[in-house]
Amino acid sequence: MAKAKKNIIAYVSKVPGEAIADVRAYERQTGERYRIMLIENSTRGLSKRQSGARLDGVDIILPVNFDDDSALQEALAPYQDQLCAITSRAESYLSDFIKIIPFVPYLQTPTPDSLRWASDKRLMRRHFKVADSSITPKYTLVKDTSDTELKRVAGRVGFPLILKPTNLAQSLLVTVCHHHEELHKAAKDAFKNIENIYKENGRTEKPRLIAEEYMDGLQYSIDAYVSARGRIVCCPLVRVKTGHDIGRDDFFGYLQITPTALSAPTVRRAEEVVKRGVHALGLRNTTVHVELMRIDNVWKIIEIGARVGGFRPQLHRLSCGINHGMNDVLVRMGKQPKVPRRCKRFSAAIKYYAKEEGEIVSILGLKKVEKLSSFYHVEMRKKRGDQSVFAKNGGGAVFVLYLVNDSRAELLADIRRVEAMVKVEVE
Repeated sequence: MAKAKKNIIAYVSKVPGEAIADVRAYERQTGERYRIMLIENSTRGLSKRQSGARLDGVDIILPVNFDDDSALQEALAPYQDQLCAITSRAESYLSDFIKIIPFVPYLQTPTPDSLRWASDKRLMRRHFKVADSSITPKYTLVKDTSDTELKRVAGRVGFPLILKPTNLAQSLLVTVCHHHEELHKAAKDAFKNIENIYKENGRTEKPRLIAEEYMDGLQYSIDAYVSARGRIVCCPLVRVKTGHDIGRDDFFGYLQITPTALSAPTVRRAEEVVKRGVHALGLRNTTVHVELMRIDNVWKIIEIGARVGGFRPQLHRLSCGINHGMNDVLVRMGKQPKVPRRCKRFSAAIKYYAKEEGEIVSILGLKKVEKLSSFYHVEMRKKRGDQSVFAKNGGGAVFVLYLVNDSRAELLADIRRVEAMVKVEVE
């Protein structure tokens, strides 16, 4: 009998559309051939839109009950000699990935414990503090909304502070509090909505809130690849502006632009902090998304996710020609990810939220935006008649706009033009 070919790349619970394109692009470049598998949780009952499953281009769909060990073992057994890599691209499905890892023992994966530490902000902070307290802010768990508890929280962390869920991404339910009244209101609203927001985002962990010391600095992020032995290869830094940076009472990632204008020594210091944080969590065989705060010339870690960062496949491809999605697979196959030394272009992603909440009645200016020299693509996420809801209240963006230009100055100028042209009106 001919030996089975190890050419199946498995995705847990979600296959992003760009991931399929990245694999096929790598095939055309190398002449290698792969099959794409979606291991789907048959008990979740999500719609195609909610699960993010893009079935076009997926070769094998494997529905299985993730809560039944025997079912997992039986479903995966026929493919053990054909699987070459397994990955999870969405933070909300890391709990599914953790359940599968014991049943793919001969693939290179992160450890289940390291994934738990990376997906829970409280556990993450605990490991950072033990390994190197200089890279992390003060924090504490928020147990309830009683005056006694909130006074304890404020005394432990100090004002201003950030209130956030331990297991959500995209700045959902994240609020800055400057005094006790704001903390009481934010905690009350968060505890009221947190269970529903967890369910809507597919989180199976127990909903929890933590309070963190507010860090007043410039926000950046790095995606990096971690080998089986902990060797780290970093992608270019990304400058991040939040809604708070542009005067909104919200912390969504408004603008992301790469590469940055930072000096090489400053970038090396950021990468060293990334290395310390990744090793504190014991992560290996994975891509990591690291959010950083630069305070003067000191770098601190906001959080680390054991996944590809949002918009990073598009931004790194446009700026540097990096096949980020395939690099995520290569590092899980024990192969060297490919990152060029220099980037030739500058790219940006704008995640646009309306200035007010309510029903969207018009979205103006996008036709003019499409005529800008930097325009690349716009991804509409809401339309007229949909509800505009802030990220801190669990809502999503109206649209995501991608821009790219050979000139950083021209890109920045077009970003300013977008801000002047676009208006989302709500009732």
